[in-house]
Amino acid sequence: MNERRDNAVAIPPYFKAVSGSLGGLVEASCLQPIDVIKTRLQLDPRKEYRGIWHCGSTIIEREGARALWKGLTPFATHLTLKYTLRMGSNALFQSALADAETGKLSTAGRLGAGFGAGVLEAVVIVTPFEVVKIRLQQQRGLGRELLKYKGPVHCATTIVREEGLRGLWAGVSPTILRNGTNQAVMFSVKNAVDQVLWKKHEGDGVTLLPWQSMVSGFLAGFAGPVATGPFDVIKTRLMAQTRGAGGEVQYRGLFHALTRIYADEGLLALWKGLLPRLMRIPPGQAIMWAVADQVTGLYERRYLSTAHAS
Repeated sequence: MNERRDNAVAIPPYFKAVSGSLGGLVEASCLQPIDVIKTRLQLDPRKEYRGIWHCGSTIIEREGARALWKGLTPFATHLTLKYTLRMGSNALFQSALADAETGKLSTAGRLGAGFGAGVLEAVVIVTPFEVVKIRLQQQRGLGRELLKYKGPVHCATTIVREEGLRGLWAGVSPTILRNGTNQAVMFSVKNAVDQVLWKKHEGDGVTLLPWQSMVSGFLAGFAGPVATGPFDVIKTRLMAQTRGAGGEVQYRGLFHALTRIYADEGLLALWKGLLPRLMRIPPGQAIMWAVADQVTGLYERRYLSTAHAS
């Protein structure tokens, strides 16, 4: 059973940032194969793969099991930095949007803080790292010498040399819309579920048990992928494409990609890769919050222990 304390504990943004970074590292290591399968399915207009299991088994058969962890270095780095920025900036935005007299945060303020954190992470961290990750993941083959990109650093420098610095921010518009919406929903749902299921209120000094945090995180991570599926597909297509000899590209931007995908492949193509996203994001949020809540709980216990001692 949780022990409720009367003392409210204000966890500083830097400590929430640390909790997010540790949670992101654990999440990336566990769930990278699902992300590789999701990317391959989204980049499969000819329908080579018949589904998640066929895609995964085909990758293993043709490229070996290690191929399921392609792009792990940029993915893990990107997740760690992303959660550091997300958790820290969300805490700062919440403080700025809270009522000046009561310190309470409204539903609109919580949504705004989450959206702001999502936009910030999309521009600063997510887009360039995902461009590199997707370029690495879409490569097929066993021999390293046959691959265009030899690794994360080589991939990034090649993109900058061939496409300019802007190439690392391909697909930034749908990434902003996806991440902003995702984080607005995620932080709001996590807080609501904590209150409804566990009677946990932010700052009340209560530390959830790991399984409780996992339930809340899983539910918080479920709604976003359904709502933002088209943004994610468009983002992946824009990030994966390279310019031809004449500088032409298949998709000229967010709205052009939206109309082309709909016209060429149908409405459901805008939700390609949704199932592996649902297999990855809700469990990922469950893992991340289980770690993050325990880290912040450690701060709360140390803070209260020091307060009682004095």
